[in-house]
Amino acid sequence: MATIEQYRAFVATIEAGSLTAAAQRLDCSLQTVSRSLISLEAELGVELVRRTTRRIQTTAAGISFYERIKAALVEIDDARREVLRGTSEIFGLFRVGASVQFAPRYIVPTTTAFIEHYPDVEIDLVLSDKIADLLEHKLDVVVRIGEPQSSSLKSRLLAKLRRVVVASPRYLARHGYPLKLTDLGEHSCVVRTFGPEGDLWPMTADGRVVRVPVKGRFRCNDAAAANAAVLQGAGIGLAPLWQVRSDIDQGLLELLLPEHEPPPVPVHALWPENSVTPARTRAFVDMLKQRMAGERI
Repeated sequence: MATIEQYRAFVATIEAGSLTAAAQRLDCSLQTVSRSLISLEAELGVELVRRTTRRIQTTAAGISFYERIKAALVEIDDARREVLRGTSEIFGLFRVGASVQFAPRYIVPTTTAFIEHYPDVEIDLVLSDKIADLLEHKLDVVVRIGEPQSSSLKSRLLAKLRRVVVASPRYLARHGYPLKLTDLGEHSCVVRTFGPEGDLWPMTADGRVVRVPVKGRFRCNDAAAANAAVLQGAGIGLAPLWQVRSDIDQGLLELLLPEHEPPPVPVHALWPENSVTPARTRAFVDMLKQRMAGERI
């Protein structure tokens, strides 16, 4: 099958008027142009150009073929320029996925700063607590909490989220403070029924992670509701620090067992595995990384 280079050699020959001029235009040897024409004519089974030592004469078939192939090469060049522009310039619709509760505080400030900095960009922020398929939902990048589950995506670590054990002063006044890890099993705990932990809380002891069994009369499959229950005195809770920091600062919750703080949870940006990452994806992830590095999370 003929190559793009052979088509370009044919078009250059017609437009330049000779094999020598075509070779100069393409910055290649005369022999290369001549071989390209011979191979192209052999594949098509028709003479495209009658050649003499000084000039060429295009056949009727050659003129017809030139008009069609020239238009095709223009389309190919335009397509290449558009793709290259997309990998070097920052413009167009950009779809970002993130979780419902995390996005308003940490993703929205970056997206608003991004569209302010790049006026040719539009952002469609898609929020869901389910793990969305990037291709199915046409997402350019997604921010996920936890370890990446797919090796088919590129990823970049943005931050690590601290987790803490907390309780309200009301609960502690009634039931006392847990002083060691085993005390958690004697207390009423608010159990999150979503995620991998459930009623086995990952705590640290002597530099390693231990799973501490907990129980409680209040169980919940929503983070905001679980935190609200802890605030109301329903029990001790395990929560990401960013979700309860303001309550701690206001004295509505107290930190417990800080020496046994659970291991942090990573936050990653993930995007499709392509040979070239689009410029807007690189710029957005860079901005996320920079801004989240300055956050107290």
